[in-house]
Amino acid sequence: MLARAPDQLPTQTTPGARLLTAAEFHRLAEVPPAVEWFANLTNAQTRRAYEAAVADFMRFAGVAEPEEFRGVTRAHVIAWRDALVRRGLGGSTVRHRLAALASLFDYLCERNAVTHNPVKGVERPKADSGEGRTPALGDHQARALLAAPADDTLRSKRDRAILSMLLFHALRREELCKLRVRDFRHMRKGVPHLKVSGKGGKTRYVPLHPGTNALVHDYLEAAGHGADEAGALFRPLRNNRTGALAQAITPDGVYKLVRAYAAALGFDIGAHALRATAATNALDHQADIAKVQEWLGHANIATTRIYDHRRTKPEDSPTFKVSY
Repeated sequence: MLARAPDQLPTQTTPGARLLTAAEFHRLAEVPPAVEWFANLTNAQTRRAYEAAVADFMRFAGVAEPEEFRGVTRAHVIAWRDALVRRGLGGSTVRHRLAALASLFDYLCERNAVTHNPVKGVERPKADSGEGRTPALGDHQARALLAAPADDTLRSKRDRAILSMLLFHALRREELCKLRVRDFRHMRKGVPHLKVSGKGGKTRYVPLHPGTNALVHDYLEAAGHGADEAGALFRPLRNNRTGALAQAITPDGVYKLVRAYAAALGFDIGAHALRATAATNALDHQADIAKVQEWLGHANIATTRIYDHRRTKPEDSPTFKVSY
């Protein structure tokens, strides 16, 4: 399957050699263009999303081998698009999946592996409205969530620090998991900052909230890996009191952590809701939207506007300005 295709590329050349061996040269020359396209996607998150989209199309159209992409027509793509809509996928999701397939065919065209791109000319569904679908917590709910890990165990210390990191800094799950110990010790103009590795390999520096700073120090003191500057900041645990493992906590682990504490409080939310909560709260308290865009790591300010509900507050409606 294409999901495993990048493994067909050699990971290294012959030790000590400056050039490819004849065998390695021929092996690379025989890699199908579709496989080469996947291997060239350097961003892991993008690669996962594109692999999922193309794999879905292959299952739908019955494509089993890369060479069979030559037989794909616009009719196949239109039928797939309609099937995605019938499955209840949103307009933006369908557009992203079509974009992934179009990107693959553009590459195949460049390599003369196919004669045309059958995705071109296929009408995309309308993008979802600017209203954000991810729910944001109210202030009292956010405070309850921050206080939810109430015990004095290592797990509670770690989880308090994670929840504070998400709610005060609006990090994505993947960004939190990439944090190293050294990444929360950056000083800029005398203020502690987080060094955040965001989407597209972009790095941003976010001022560290004093409360979060204290919670992270408390967690590291209990976990014992505070001197491991290059090591993962947040780690899974062997048990509830001692022994953090060496690897980083996973995005799925963060999702389950948030879900568990939220469910205990009666909230049905995921980890992304904490990012939405932080963004909405900052805007509600008059943060400059351009600064919020930079803080969130958004490439386009239109994405940031999804979290700006200041114009939709009921109390600001002209209804309540009418006086007879």
